[in-house]
Amino acid sequence: MTTLIKGARLYGAGDPVDLLIRDGVIETIGADLSAEGAEVVQARGQVLLPGFVDLHVHLREPGREDTETIATGSAAAALGGYTAVFAMANTDPVADNALIVEHVHAEGKRVGLVDVHPVGAVTVGLAGVKLAELGTMAKSKANVRMFSDDGHCVHDPLIMRRALEYSKALDAVIAQHAEEPRLTVGAQAHEGENAARLGLQGWPAAAEESIVARDCLLAQHAGARLHICHVSTAGTVDVLRWAKDRGTQVSAEVTPHHLLLTDDRLDTFDPVNKVNPPLRAASDAQALRQALAEGVVDCVATDHAPHAVQDKDCEWAAARPGMLGLQTALSVVARTMVETGLLDWRGVARVMSERPAAIAGLPDQGRPLAEGEPANLVLIDPDARWTVRGREFASIADNTPFEGMELPARVVLTMLRGEITAADGKARG
Repeated sequence: MTTLIKGARLYGAGDPVDLLIRDGVIETIGADLSAEGAEVVQARGQVLLPGFVDLHVHLREPGREDTETIATGSAAAALGGYTAVFAMANTDPVADNALIVEHVHAEGKRVGLVDVHPVGAVTVGLAGVKLAELGTMAKSKANVRMFSDDGHCVHDPLIMRRALEYSKALDAVIAQHAEEPRLTVGAQAHEGENAARLGLQGWPAAAEESIVARDCLLAQHAGARLHICHVSTAGTVDVLRWAKDRGTQVSAEVTPHHLLLTDDRLDTFDPVNKVNPPLRAASDAQALRQALAEGVVDCVATDHAPHAVQDKDCEWAAARPGMLGLQTALSVVARTMVETGLLDWRGVARVMSERPAAIAGLPDQGRPLAEGEPANLVLIDPDARWTVRGREFASIADNTPFEGMELPARVVLTMLRGEITAADGKARG
């Protein structure tokens, strides 16, 4: 397939240029290009970036196809500008063996809208007791290179140490859901003034920070790579800065909702705002934004978590934690990071494409916009304004905390290896 993109601004800078894309590769970048029979995309000065990579999504298949499938999640990802996503292991059955990860991988390839990389569980059944078949999953057709018990913390330090040691031998990374469970029993919201005023049991920041500190020490001891999921507190930022200064091989992600939303939203008791880790104080959100800009926090990951109506439209204590994120991530980053001057569009490419691709070891994602490079691309209208309506999303679920909010910037087109996977608000395929 041949596509000609006319008048795009690479990384949002410089004069508009044309890109001729043939056989999945950027063949030529220049002015006034033409190609007989090519599909022409009129960019009109819009921003072109490398396709986004999400290290943390929940696609719910197998087991909860009533809330999301690999097909619907892939469509949501393509519409959000993503060309690769990592599907967490807390499915039913758990992705703790080669059979399940190969199913997820194969279904992702069949759908073909985005590269779906299964994340293998660290422990059998996410129970935290016995290591899962890390080597078997790594050697499977799915070629698993990231392992996580996300949704549960690997709280036993001996199990975590062994996982890090095995992951080093496999050239893999362990992604930790940092939550000391003994500090969060019964917790319902960020431990602070709002939770106290509303009578909600508090979720202390130390529950996250203590695990991050412990695991950074274990990772340094093992010489292994550690990734911290959904960082949510200013204290965790301090621990990460300390660990990186010591040379620890640790990376970290922040979600869009932790960049924008705070525990001030608790007043409504609307379970759409319930998430794990919880929405924190405004001072935490500001610290996370600054850390992302500085590179202390490496990247943005959505923690896209679809839920059925009965799991969200209920009393707060009974509601499942989690929020949709794939189709709003770019816009939330634009609002919190670009409009505030903390990042330019080149910086957005770093935190949403280049760094996550490097952390996951993806050789064909997060590549420069240059001749000879894979055509994994996203075209963005930076001047667009749109109102979030969850029922209009590609996901089966509609549990977005941004419902009714006007957000800036929108994905116009997504391309995976030269094939257009989403355009003008519709997924292809």
